[in-house]
Amino acid sequence: MRSGLERQVAELLEQMNIPYEYESKKLDYVIEARYIPDFKVGDIYLETKGYLKAADRRKMLAVKRCNPDLDIRFVFQAPTNKISKRSKTTYAMWAERHGFPWCAYYAIPTSWLK
Repeated sequence: MRSGLERQVAELLEQMNIPYEYESKKLDYVIEARYIPDFKVGDIYLETKGYLKAADRRKMLAVKRCNPDLDIRFVFQAPTNKISKRSKTTYAMWAERHGFPWCAYYAIPTSWLK
């Protein structure tokens, strides 16, 4: 159990001999929202990130799922920064893992700008 309240409810259900499952399923859901890309150069969308928050990572994966034909690329201020203090994954590694081309802001490929 991940919280005291969850433990209390589990104990109550057990005392009442009520069968239950705890976090046994994952349910998908969709939050309708809009994504506004930072820059559009030709058919390429450039998303600039100094800090790649967990919420931004989730959002960008959802945008990619809903718009698989868009060419979205990241321009990172510091691509070797870790996504969190406890992770070994860098911003660049995360982008590569999820199929997003990326570069550092000081080295944007000229081929992206044509």
